Order: sequence, then structure tokens, then C-alpha cells
Amino acid sequence: MKVREILFIGKKIINNKGGFTHTILNVGITSLSLCLAVIIVSTCMVTGFKSEIRNKVFGFWGHIHVTHTGSWRSVETLPIEKNRDFVAHLDTLKGLSYESPMVLPFTDIGIGSYQRLKHTRGGVKQIHSFVNQAAILSTADDFEGIILKGIGPDFDWDYMSEYLRQGEILEFSDSLAERAIIVSDQTAQRLRLEVGDPIIINFIIENQQRRRRVEVKGIYKTGLEEYDRRFALVDQLLIQQILGWDKNKVSGFEIFLDYVSDIEYFNEYIYLDLLPAELTSEPITRRFPVIFEWLELQDINEKVILILMLIVGIITMTTSLLILILDRTRMIGVLKSVGATNQFIRNIFLYYALHLIFKGVFIGNAVGLGLAYIQYQFEIIKLNEADYYLDVAPVHFPWDQILLLNFVFVGIIMLILMIPASVISKVDPVKVLRFK
Repeated sequence: MKVREILFIGKKIINNKGGFTHTILNVGITSLSLCLAVIIVSTCMVTGFKSEIRNKVFGFWGHIHVTHTGSWRSVETLPIEKNRDFVAHLDTLKGLSYESPMVLPFTDIGIGSYQRLKHTRGGVKQIHSFVNQAAILSTADDFEGIILKGIGPDFDWDYMSEYLRQGEILEFSDSLAERAIIVSDQTAQRLRLEVGDPIIINFIIENQQRRRRVEVKGIYKTGLEEYDRRFALVDQLLIQQILGWDKNKVSGFEIFLDYVSDIEYFNEYIYLDLLPAELTSEPITRRFPVIFEWLELQDINEKVILILMLIVGIITMTTSLLILILDRTRMIGVLKSVGATNQFIRNIFLYYALHLIFKGVFIGNAVGLGLAYIQYQFEIIKLNEADYYLDVAPVHFPWDQILLLNFVFVGIIMLILMIPASVISKVDPVKVLRFK
């Protein structure tokens, strides 16, 4: 195979920009570019959508909950000691190593008893305590059932501050509970509350009513209707005093990890190796499976779009290459008459096809990333927050995934193009050159 000759003839074909065939090939490049642009835009938006929803869920709840076994998934919680050895251990845990069975590529079939040592991507980012208690919020004109989430000085406000629409965050003291509450925008609208308004919290403890007057210090909105409708934030010391608990008693702990992908490994380690018999751990992905199953459906949608666009791209390039081969049958006949092999001629056309694909890939990336950036910057596409938990279509740029998609896109199309390129072997130079 003479590479220089292949490149020379291929460039001659590329530089020939006249005639109907050239127009057809431009249509093929445009179609290929649009297919790749659609794939890139859908990938950026689906990735952004899943990431934003997960961040909201995990930001409000953490990745793993540790509670008493007697209060598992219950509003009425049993107290556990706040100062436990496993808390200090987890707070400094930077990662885990575990044995994973070796699996055959692209299958779920394990290879005997072979194991390999693997490591989690990260460790525990932070851990903080919480105290949950059901209560009733009442004003002079209305009332609303709520679950109070008591937080303490170890609470990380980075997440909640992003969704605090009005007011300020809570302040904590070692001895005095702050008589303040942060309610959701939904609760504030139903009870017609504003920042600074007084409100009564009614507790039912051992069949007795207990009341506390607090001030609305802030109003938040995450867009997760299930959470916004049910939860309000208070100083956990306030709930501890109502329940008669000391400051070392809490309902449980919320554990935040560096990477979502490590949830199952850390949960198994915490439950089996760290916790005593009276405590249990649960990843939030199991507590709210509906949301995460819904997010997994987005992966299916993304794959469907990828397959459909790939099929369109294959059909487009196959058709374009066949048209080019038919248009160049006389050239093929001449090359065969002077001793060129089928493989040599096939490589000429594959080189030209690769040129067209690279041109389409470049344009497709420019258009796809450009559209995604416009949405990222100007938030043109809006969503119904009640249905999608977001008010705007989010965009993230998973560069490694985008790069992989480009390689897969080019690789699969080039492999499929070997089929129409085989038509060259059917060209008979005697018949082609019989008439001028």
C-alpha cells in the first residue's frame, strides 16, 4: 500500500468542488454535523439535569443517614448519642479500599474467585447531626402540619444558602436555643408569612401540647416540592429542650461524600464495620427510589437519541460514499487498468470519507457546544419547576464523555463504511472504459 499515492489522489478528489456530487456530499456533511450536534446538546443537558437534581436531593439530605433501628424511616425518632467514636472516624475518612470480583468485559459474569483491589474515588466530605420532630405551625388565621429539622453548629450552610430566597441563616448558641425558623416558600405562601413574622410551633409530647413562639428568619425554595412542602429548619437545641433531651442526644447523622458513586461502598462499610447493633445506615438512593429511578430513565433517553443519531449519520455517510463511488467509476476503472488493487482504491475513498467525517465532526462540535453554551449562559429554555424540580434546563459539560462520544461516532461510522467501499471490487474496468 503506497500511502503517498493514496493521499495524493484523495486530495485531488477533495479539491474537485464542482458538480452535483459535491452538493450531495455537502448535504451529507450538514446532516452528519446536525446529528453530532444533537448528541452533544442532549448529553450536556441530560448530564446537567441529573447532576442538578442529585445535588438538590443530596444537599438537603446528605448521601447516607445513620439513625436508631427503632426509628428507621419514622417521624418519631429515638435519641442516639452525638459523641460516638464512629463519628470522629468518619469525619477524617479520606477513602476506602475494597475487593471487587473480576468480570468478563461487557458482561456481568465473574471470573471464578478472582478478586482485585479497588479504591473509592474519594472519602467523607462532612458529617453533621440532626433532630427531626413533627409539629404544627399556627398563625392567627391558619395552621399547617410540618416536620421540623433541627440543625446545629456543625451544619454546612453552603447548600441551603444557595436556595435561601429571603432572610438570614440561623445562629447557634451553646446554652440558648434561637427562637427562629426557616420555612419553605410554599409554607410561607399558604400561611401568608413574611420574614420577621411571629409564628407558633405546637408540639404534642406524651399527649400534652407544648407551644413555642418563634420568628420567621428566612424563606427557602429548593424546587423539590416533597421537601419544601414538609420541612422547616430550626435550632436543634429548641427541639431537644421540648423533648427533654440533653445536648448530646440527636435523631441521627447525615453523611456527605465526595463522590456519589461511592455511596454503596461507604454504606456497606458503615453498617457492617462501624455501627453498633442498635444503629442502622441507609443511603438516600434507597430512601427515595422513585426520584433516582426517574433519573435513570434519562440515561435511556440519552442512549435512544445517541443510537438514532448514529443510525442517521451512518445512512448519510453510506449514501454519500456510494454516490461518490458511482460518480468516480471511470477513475476506478483507470486505476484498475494500470494495476491498482481493490484495497488501494478502497483506501482512497475511505480517506476521502474520513475527511468528510472530520469536517462534519468539527462543525457538529462547534454547533453543539455553541448551543449548549448559549443555554448555559443565557438560560433560554425554561422548565415547569413543579414537574421537573428545576425552573431552567441546566447544562453541564462532561468533557471526557463528549470526547468519548466523538471517538465512538467516528469509529463506528468508519467501520460501517467498509461495506459500501467493497462495491469498488465489483467495478469491471473493461466495461467502464469500453465507451468514452
